[in-house]
Amino acid sequence: MPITIIVQKLRRLLRLAFEEADGPLPIFFVGLTIVAGMVDALSFLRLGEVFVANMTGNVVLLGFSISGVQGFSATAHLAALAAFILGAALGGRLVVAFGHHRGRLLAVVAAVKCGFAATAVCLSLLLAQPDAPELRYALIVLLATSMGLQNAGVRHLRMPDLTTTVLTTTITTFASDLSVAGATSKQLIRRILSVLLVFIGAAAGAVVLKLAGVTAVLILNLLLLASMAIGAFRLWSSREPWTR
Repeated sequence: MPITIIVQKLRRLLRLAFEEADGPLPIFFVGLTIVAGMVDALSFLRLGEVFVANMTGNVVLLGFSISGVQGFSATAHLAALAAFILGAALGGRLVVAFGHHRGRLLAVVAAVKCGFAATAVCLSLLLAQPDAPELRYALIVLLATSMGLQNAGVRHLRMPDLTTTVLTTTITTFASDLSVAGATSKQLIRRILSVLLVFIGAAAGAVVLKLAGVTAVLILNLLLLASMAIGAFRLWSSREPWTR
């Protein structure tokens, strides 16, 4: 299917799922959700079965590793958790500074994430061995910090039913509301879209990783974030209602 047709269908779906009052935020949330799935695919498949976006998974896997189950690294899971917390704390500071304008907060979050992504790409290019332990932990810390920052920003931007990472609550709410007719069609579409986008990101990350390796996934991650940052900075001076 040509990429133009996919984009057209995505835009149509977004129009069905969101209100005009949301402004351009939904398309940015689509990108951030895909990024979350993609970096989790990279981290789990190549960095030692650790998540950088899904902290629930890390807590569970940390429990496995501490209990003596073979194949899991407590150090890696603790590093991801600590980095995620650090990123969320940094995101909180950005919310205080830029949270009065959603467009500016989005732009700054995307730009800082680009910095982390660019550093990850440089490290993967400079180190000759992609699976070297030092690169593994550096990537875990960089990606988890970036995702903590993203989650803090997304929490403040408040896009209902599109959280970019947390799917358990999304799936539960979808099934619960569907069974009692307690949700509008827009809400149901948003929840389905959220799950679908993480799936797409994870699948794309796994395919690129298999075909081209770690660096290729990191470059794709950087390109997606850079395009979002450029688009978001164009909204810096916007005074539309959605920015408040």
